[in-house]
Amino acid sequence: MYPLVLREVHPDQYRRYMDFEAEATSVVHYAAHVMPGLLQTEAYARACLGCQADLSADQVNERVTARMGRQGRLRSDSPPHVGAILDESVIRHTIGSREVMYAQLASLLGQMDTPNTKIQVAPFDMGVHALLVGSLTLLTRPDGSTVAYEEGIETSRLYEDLQMVQKYQRAYDAIRANALSLTD
Repeated sequence: MYPLVLREVHPDQYRRYMDFEAEATSVVHYAAHVMPGLLQTEAYARACLGCQADLSADQVNERVTARMGRQGRLRSDSPPHVGAILDESVIRHTIGSREVMYAQLASLLGQMDTPNTKIQVAPFDMGVHALLVGSLTLLTRPDGSTVAYEEGIETSRLYEDLQMVQKYQRAYDAIRANALSLTD
């Protein structure tokens, strides 16, 4: 029952995304402003969620617990491949405090280039690109199909239509081609 309870603390539009994420064999992110939830430390998640004035302290706690619970799959016997391209602002913008950011960035170091995780940075000097104003997640399902999830401040949208998914895949691929290498 615990996974179902964790799912229920999220807004309706996010639940279908969570269902896809739970079964995905590959999860790739472009993060424009904040660290993707699957890569966040608890303190970072709390700082991000805690700034939402419309959430009570209990709701923040529930959502932080749910976010940390989603990360359990990364430590499972069959974790998905996780790729992330972080806009440089994600690693430079202090979330919470200097200590919270230090711990968050230290956590990333252990995930930069592993068999299941690859993290790159899109530097400021990359300039304008198609995903600059929002974040994107591409989820590949066990049957090989992919869905795209575009996330904004107040609204998010899940795309299952092949043409829209391909549009977002091309935008992600262009950013990946211009992002810093794993070594850099």
